[in-house]
Amino acid sequence: MSAEIIVVTSGKGGVGKTTTSASLATGLAATGKKVAVIDFDVGLRNLDLIMGCERRVVYDFVNVVHGEASIRQALIKDKRDENLYVLAASQTRDKDALTLEGVEKVLDALNQDGFDYVVCDSPAGIEKGAHLAMYFADKAVVVVNPEVSSVRDSDRILGLLASKTRRAERGEAPIKQFLLLTRYNPARVAAGEMLSVKDVEDILGIEVVGVIPESENVLAASNSGVPVILDSQSHAGQAYADTVARILGESRPLRFTEVQKKGFFQRVFGG
Repeated sequence: MSAEIIVVTSGKGGVGKTTTSASLATGLAATGKKVAVIDFDVGLRNLDLIMGCERRVVYDFVNVVHGEASIRQALIKDKRDENLYVLAASQTRDKDALTLEGVEKVLDALNQDGFDYVVCDSPAGIEKGAHLAMYFADKAVVVVNPEVSSVRDSDRILGLLASKTRRAERGEAPIKQFLLLTRYNPARVAAGEMLSVKDVEDILGIEVVGVIPESENVLAASNSGVPVILDSQSHAGQAYADTVARILGESRPLRFTEVQKKGFFQRVFGG
């Protein structure tokens, strides 16, 4: 059984890809599967910060690609879950440091090491790094904010997923595509300031696998180096847990997509 490769991608930056990669990888590992999450954003590197392991980076993805370190030397074992490993991006190299052959070598090594899932945290847009992150994927989680520019840019990504990947070149079954809406605010949707879940589904034509509500908990979790999925009290954490379950084939209703009605005491006393 080979590792399933999941790319987390988007058309534009700042939509929550790295937050999503960290939470999906953490959620998958919590099911007892062996999971690696790789930062493909050479030169920027944020995944290790969100995973809380930035001080433990000795070797990175580019070191492994260039044969300067083995995959086992470069993988950082998560302190919270022994099934979860992080492969950081290089901060000092440029984006040409990654090659298709090098990425394949790393993925093959993870496969031989018995990993069940590899989550690829893609840089934004349609540059080389994004192409390399999606090329070997089996599944793609396309992260979108509910606004027109984000949705339009993601449409280009869907085109690339359908045509510029190994599966497409070999004529194999296409990459299974999922849509993840982040920073969703039902009140703003109701006011016509934001696209609804249905609007985005209709425009892009793929199913929504999760809706992550706008939440201060996401930023707080990122700043403290803890994937927000571990904050099970927060709506965002619960929504990511639902998303992982759906990716694994479970059926769960979408939550946090309607404006919450105020209870009696809230109406009387405010708040």
